[in-house]
Amino acid sequence: MKKIIVAVALVGLSTSLGAAPFTIVETGRSFERLADAVAAVGPATQTIRIAPGVYRDCAIQKAGWVRYVAAQPRTAIFDGGICEGKAGLVLRGGGATIDGLVFQNFRVPEGNGSGIRLEKGRLVVANSIFRDSEQGILAGAVPGGEVVIERSTFSHLGRCDRGLDCAHSLYFGRIQSVTIRRSRFEKGMGGHYVKSRAARVDISDSSFDDTHGHATNYMVDLPEGSTGVILRNVMVQGRDKENHGAFIAVAAEGRNNVSDGLIVSGNRVHRAPGITWPTALLLDWTRAAIRIDHNEIGPKIEMHRDGNAGAAGVAGAFIARLKAYVGRLAGGSGN
Repeated sequence: MKKIIVAVALVGLSTSLGAAPFTIVETGRSFERLADAVAAVGPATQTIRIAPGVYRDCAIQKAGWVRYVAAQPRTAIFDGGICEGKAGLVLRGGGATIDGLVFQNFRVPEGNGSGIRLEKGRLVVANSIFRDSEQGILAGAVPGGEVVIERSTFSHLGRCDRGLDCAHSLYFGRIQSVTIRRSRFEKGMGGHYVKSRAARVDISDSSFDDTHGHATNYMVDLPEGSTGVILRNVMVQGRDKENHGAFIAVAAEGRNNVSDGLIVSGNRVHRAPGITWPTALLLDWTRAAIRIDHNEIGPKIEMHRDGNAGAAGVAGAFIARLKAYVGRLAGGSGN
């Protein structure tokens, strides 16, 4: 009798360990491949629970609102699987929520391999990690698109080499709004930490630690202007910079968005020890009514610098306009 009981117990354990990793919570159906689970959701609003593991899977979401949720936070790791030569998740449904996942090692020949590529709808990201890739999240021109990121980490991302357009930790084309709260950016490998052409931004209570960055640029680049808020962030500029002119840049490539009313307030901004070059909290080409107050800045950091001033400003504006023109030709999906 004891032998029979042990055998039954072992069979049950084997079945549990062998369960398919992608489960639709609302139906109980499980799948071996993420793409099959996404297809099964179809136009519905449902949750895919992802078991702990390292996956080379990728998926294209064409409909519905899908919640991609780790069964245990940050133990479900998507490692380098690319769909359509773009990203691990290519999203063009109604919307998606990402909760507790890890995305790493995404690279493509075009140099902008991403954990997530948003092409339509709304994206919410929470409690997740993006690391060791060319880009964390990329969105091109998504009319009405919205992105919300909370409590997430972006590490060892970006590049600006090989004669290709730069990649960034985060890049958003012409979408409606970007919200980033309580998140961490560190160890950038080129480009900007956040580059956004969104009409409105809310970047708050986050940290930008560039002390171990390599050939990086701005912490926040709003190349076509933007309104909204940049509040209570901690920013430290490292010494290995491709561009150390500022922490935040606004309208370097054009003024397609309204910037009146943008608020930059309550930020703590410093350079790593031993750095002597001058820089600025805000480098601004807008001539808009931007509110800048209550920021704590270190030595040799100007609060505000006019990007239009002087010969350098004229040359910079010309280069910016040229970049903006090239970007428009590319449909707003480049850098």
